[in-house]
Amino acid sequence: MRKRQLWAAVAAAVVAVTVAACSSSGQPADQSSAGSPSTSGAATGSGSGGSGEKVTLTLWHNYGTEQNAVATQNLVDAYTKEHPNVTINLVSQPAENYFSLLKASAISGSGPDIAVMWTGLFTLKYKNLLTPLKGLVPDDALAKMDGLRWTTDNFDPNGNPYVIPLETQFYIGFYNKDAFSKAGVSAVPTTWDELFNACTKLKTAGYTPVVYGNGGQSLGAEFYPWYDTSYVEIGQLSVDDWRNLYDGKTAWNSPGQVAAFQKWASMKDKGCTNPDVLTKTDNVNDFLNGKAAMIIDGTWDTQKFTDALGDKVAAFVPPFSDSPIKGVVQYAGDGFGITQSSKHKQAAADFLAFIASDAGMKAVDSAGLIPDVKGASTSNPVNQQMLQFVSKDGMTPYPMIDNVIQGDVVDVGNKVLPPVLGGSTDAKTALGQMNDAWQHLAEDQRSGQYK
Repeated sequence: MRKRQLWAAVAAAVVAVTVAACSSSGQPADQSSAGSPSTSGAATGSGSGGSGEKVTLTLWHNYGTEQNAVATQNLVDAYTKEHPNVTINLVSQPAENYFSLLKASAISGSGPDIAVMWTGLFTLKYKNLLTPLKGLVPDDALAKMDGLRWTTDNFDPNGNPYVIPLETQFYIGFYNKDAFSKAGVSAVPTTWDELFNACTKLKTAGYTPVVYGNGGQSLGAEFYPWYDTSYVEIGQLSVDDWRNLYDGKTAWNSPGQVAAFQKWASMKDKGCTNPDVLTKTDNVNDFLNGKAAMIIDGTWDTQKFTDALGDKVAAFVPPFSDSPIKGVVQYAGDGFGITQSSKHKQAAADFLAFIASDAGMKAVDSAGLIPDVKGASTSNPVNQQMLQFVSKDGMTPYPMIDNVIQGDVVDVGNKVLPPVLGGSTDAKTALGQMNDAWQHLAEDQRSGQYK
């Protein structure tokens, strides 16, 4: 899932329980000052705060200071203003070992009531820590959410979700309109050939055509290959056929895959990128400062780009295909789940239901993010443009590729795909290693069922 994806194995008993048990106010997690509201009956769609009894909830996140953290604070502020009987203690946990902390707290029964959870296979990996939401969150609130299927068993649209998404995320390209105009690039490229032609003009005009690097990541300073990989795969496979990468019907090192990634690797040789694609740490600033014409990034940075560039910045679909791409990564990347250890499940469910309300959507939008609610709009014009790729331009929404392939394969891809773009590893060798990782998975991890 997006830039924070980390599939390292969780060590169940290595984290001190005392760290996991503390809330930001120093009050033990899950301890109410006046007892727990009843867990029977459905919460109202706006989040009623249960029976009106005073209750304290603890919410863990791993957002650091990025826009998702701002949105979470906005939601908490808006909800508790409407429900003064509820206190929600926000705890910012370190991103690097967030899931280790969460698992350790679940073992001890000292964890939060509400926890940030990444969607897709990560939700399924940790579903034993979470409470299914049907019967707790009202049906009308669940029906409003756009990305719930990516939080259910086998990604069943009719399944029981474990997570309410915070936002709709895009892996996407951003470009500087002024740079395009000054370089004589009259249209956004839609194919590899058009991209390479645009790169030549932009480089001649003094711009880095597409800037890459290891800046902008919240989990370590590493080049993250899955933004680009998603579009390489959109150019190869339909959204339904992405399952073939999971169950092995399409091998990672098949001829079509190798050819597609060879085209991607040629970007550096053709002058489309900066030379230090894997080690540059100020790549985001190069785009903000107008030195680079394009960057592949995501909605978590949209507000940063529009604040700096105003109406000069716009979104585009990375054209990593020989023919125009008809899909875009539009996906509910993360959200909130109710832990099994919570003593206040209904009160927590009331807060989750609030996310789908008008006030909840406003709280998310005011942080520069896109509410994950069907038919929602957004005040940021570039975010709204992204939504229109599907709603007006008829593109097919795809998930984030790193959320729907096995974690062991993602781990290997994190190691071998960056050197492909950097030019030190050929695509066939790298994809062969990813295919080997798939071959060594347990049989039930490469079946037709997402697990």
